Amino acid sequence: MQVQASYPRPELLQTADTVARDKGIDRDEVLQAMEQAIQKAGRSKYGQEYDIRAEIDRKSGEIRLMRFREVADPVENEATQIPLAEAKRLNPEAEIGDFITDPLPPIDFGRIAAQTAKQVIVQKVRDAERQRQYNEYKDRIGEIVNGLVKRVEFGNVVVDLGRAEAILRRDELLPRENFHQGERVRAYIYDVRQEVRGPQIFLSRTHPQFMAKLFAQEVPEIYDGIIEIRAVARDPGSRAKIAVISNDSGIDPVGACVGMRGSRVQAVVAELQGEKIDIIPWSQDPATFVVNALAPAEVAKVVMDEEQRRIEVVVPDDQLSLAIGRRGQNVRLASQLTGWDIDILTEAEESERRQEEFRTRSKMFIEALDVDDVIAHLLVTEGFSSVEEVAFVPIGDLAGIEGFDEDVAGELQQRARVFLEEQNAKLEAQRKELGVSDDIAALEGVTPALLVALGEKGVKTLDDLADLAGDELIEIAGSAVKLEPETANAIIMAARAHWFADEAQPSAAADSPDGE
Repeated sequence: MQVQASYPRPELLQTADTVARDKGIDRDEVLQAMEQAIQKAGRSKYGQEYDIRAEIDRKSGEIRLMRFREVADPVENEATQIPLAEAKRLNPEAEIGDFITDPLPPIDFGRIAAQTAKQVIVQKVRDAERQRQYNEYKDRIGEIVNGLVKRVEFGNVVVDLGRAEAILRRDELLPRENFHQGERVRAYIYDVRQEVRGPQIFLSRTHPQFMAKLFAQEVPEIYDGIIEIRAVARDPGSRAKIAVISNDSGIDPVGACVGMRGSRVQAVVAELQGEKIDIIPWSQDPATFVVNALAPAEVAKVVMDEEQRRIEVVVPDDQLSLAIGRRGQNVRLASQLTGWDIDILTEAEESERRQEEFRTRSKMFIEALDVDDVIAHLLVTEGFSSVEEVAFVPIGDLAGIEGFDEDVAGELQQRARVFLEEQNAKLEAQRKELGVSDDIAALEGVTPALLVALGEKGVKTLDDLADLAGDELIEIAGSAVKLEPETANAIIMAARAHWFADEAQPSAAADSPDGE
């Protein structure tokens, strides 16, 4: 085979430099793409079955095209392998596994070969550009960027960020917000994903952190870390609440965010198309934080349920509509901001409910303990809510009630315990009538009332109970038997214990000396 001499091709290096500079990718990646294109053209000319490789000299631009054959014995593929004996003639030091290279003449690119090479180079350069974009923007999630609207497709805005394109989807735009080609847009990068068609940079103008970052740009104290934004809740384009705290007791966090004559907050409001913003002081105390979050409504009283993360807020009658807000907006944003479920009552509603609870509890004590309404009212006023509390509270707590003495307290406890015994006896008879097994009754934490509730729902054996989930057991128990999730799960696990004991028995029998 006659090998034509190759010669320097500085124009290749110039082209690689230009492409690398324009696309912002590494020069070596462009040259590798060119090598693959030349290699592909070489295989098209000499045969796809051959192992043909191209190399471009990084200093002179000289193209070297070579055929590679692996030294093998025996030879399985003549196109890519060469016998050891023949290889020894070409290179006396050749060993099995080495490669013998044969230089090939430089390719005179025809029109089709040139087109194929161009496609390979374009594709490789595009892949390298996509990887560069992904590497650049994947670490910028959480930043605000500025760009120009390149085009609008079905309501989605394609934004030119200079070195990449990003997508601002319709549902990430503020209501009634429209952009046109060439307009400037500011948005928040909330996700960057590597997809088949290249890296996708997703922008948002409705994300809560977009507002937080805007405040950081407008308020130097936030940027410097003196003031922290602890929580943000937004109804995009309409209203928002932001909770702030100062690490410097001499700086008012709310005042700093509002700015002189409202200049700082107004700059954020203008960017968000007039979205009203309530700036609220954050508090470690949940009750105080919820009261602050419901501003501008005034709060008279709060009652917290920490286990359910629920808080009941009592407001003056004339403040109810303000506390709830238009379409429930104020209380909904306050709930999102604080992370607590908020129930709002007026003082009149709360008073009526309290009176109803007072009447119900008083009636219960009158019937259960056979006492007059004066004693029943005294018990409710002192905070007693059940017969069990009266039966098992230290006798001194009862005797300490005004108008009571130890004799009265002892009599009340005796009556309460007799009532509970009678109730339990009735429930026990009902449980047996329903067919609930003694095995369930023996489980720790299962009360007579719970046994009846289970029987009424058809849960009568250990297996029936073991098949339940914790929330199902809580639902069966209902309001009559209040079960905590931990207690419910413990009861179910105790019911399942015999399953594991049954599994262990066969293996124990197999391991015994008498086992066959």
